[in-house]
Amino acid sequence: MGERLGYAPGVFDLFHVGHLNILHRARENCDRLVAGVCSDELVVRLKGRPPVVPLSERLEIVRSVRYVDDIYVATVDDKIAVWKDIGFDVIFKGDDWLGTEVWKKLEAEFARVGVEVVYFPYTAHTSSTLLRHALDLLATQAEGTVAATPE
Repeated sequence: MGERLGYAPGVFDLFHVGHLNILHRARENCDRLVAGVCSDELVVRLKGRPPVVPLSERLEIVRSVRYVDDIYVATVDDKIAVWKDIGFDVIFKGDDWLGTEVWKKLEAEFARVGVEVVYFPYTAHTSSTLLRHALDLLATQAEGTVAATPE
């Protein structure tokens, strides 16, 4: 039997311990791990706003994680198209996606081509969305403080 190739897709914006946990757990469940990093344009299409950290920097961060063997820039949200390009045997995702309509459909599509879908516990106390929200609040407070400062 050949090498088991894993794929862990994500934005990996504001890299945090939740990202590290997913990559670590993913690497424990395959022989080689490819981390899929969403392009800036794809992030805008998916989330309606650009990532805080630009693609070149997110790639450098993810590439530097010892659990990652290779990186892939995802420019489309079509995971089957990505599978056709990479040929992974297993795809990893946070369990916050478990049971969603999108991933139920993907599970069925992947089952037809022999790809296993593995969910890992989501690190609920840390997320890029929460970090971004905290940064936005800090920026708003800082602007209010600057505006309130007498000249």
